[in-house]
Amino acid sequence: MNLFTAMDISGSGLTAQRIRMNVIAENLANAETTRTPKGTPYRRREVLFSTRPGGLVFRAGLFQMPVDVGRGVRVTGIVEDMSPFRRVYDPGHPDADKDGYVLMPNVNVVVEMVNLISATRAYESNITALTVAKEMAMRTIDLGG
Repeated sequence: MNLFTAMDISGSGLTAQRIRMNVIAENLANAETTRTPKGTPYRRREVLFSTRPGGLVFRAGLFQMPVDVGRGVRVTGIVEDMSPFRRVYDPGHPDADKDGYVLMPNVNVVVEMVNLISATRAYESNITALTVAKEMAMRTIDLGG
């Protein structure tokens, strides 16, 4: 693996976590949205990740060995969480049913905040890895000069 590969892997992590943070922000912004264009409450969304295929080859002298190492992460989709909506008793709400209950989004603010902290930490870790790879590249250039 060369230094640019390391930077590419960290960059893919940055992109994936930025998308995750955007989806979490959307979930938090719609935590009280009882009516969407579909006519239903907002449904929480989640980001799906997978590894980018690697196919790296480790070489040591005359020996070569394929190494199953990915080349970063990619977002494979954003899906709706199909868990049930919350029912809240609020007879004065315009979306209340005949019994006075309103269907609320399946967004749990505490869960979203924990996910946001996790995404932020992952983002910071990728920045650190990218910074270290950049410093290594600069030191290599300094040694060559």
